[in-house]
Amino acid sequence: MQQQYPQKAGIDLILKQAFSYWSKTLGLQVMFSIIYFGIYFTVFYYLGTKYNVIENLLTAYINYQNVGKSGLEDFQTDVATVFDSEGFQYFILGMMAVRIFLYPLNIGFYQIYRKMDLNEEVGLNDLFAGYIGINFFKFISFYIFWVFLYTIIGKTFVLPVIWVMLTIFAAPLMFFENKRIIEILGIGWKALKTNFLEIFVCVLVAVIFCYAGFIVFFFGILFTFPFWNAIIYSLYKNIFGQEKKDLDPAE
Repeated sequence: MQQQYPQKAGIDLILKQAFSYWSKTLGLQVMFSIIYFGIYFTVFYYLGTKYNVIENLLTAYINYQNVGKSGLEDFQTDVATVFDSEGFQYFILGMMAVRIFLYPLNIGFYQIYRKMDLNEEVGLNDLFAGYIGINFFKFISFYIFWVFLYTIIGKTFVLPVIWVMLTIFAAPLMFFENKRIIEILGIGWKALKTNFLEIFVCVLVAVIFCYAGFIVFFFGILFTFPFWNAIIYSLYKNIFGQEKKDLDPAE
């Protein structure tokens, strides 16, 4: 029997599966976070030091603390001067480049969760599936496009949320089905119309839970930060019937 593509999914089942994937891969979740934040903050410190961004901002803050509320205007001026400097622009571009480079690291979890569904052995090397062969260039190119449009609409309140929900299936669709961006947007729109509430609630839960580890206990973010990938895979699996495809590849 052919299923609708995309099909209607239940919030409770999606969240239950997402938390199951996450809880069964806590070791890999921590490794992901250590690699991600290790590279990110190393580059942050290097660029911040090279372009004197950290030093200048810290100096401005210390001066403000010494003077008190009367120095607020000078503090704002100092911060604005740092933000307007050429060095800060290079710093921002460098940090954006790091985010783009790290994006394919998320793809590894989709391979890991697929292997779990197929009862196949999972290893640390699966975490780097997004960097193998053409995958690296494919996902890097997509993320550059994604960030470019997100930046353009970022000043609005609603459009960034819609953009995230519209493209939430991009990575698994590209990874599992080799879909192109135009196809992804069309499929994402159909899925959004069919499962708007489910997608919205799951995105909200993912955002809250991902950063809950930092709010509740600082180092807890090492466990919760990659949870976003479990939500995306669970959504994809239920809305697009991925489990059925695995059992019957001919469909």
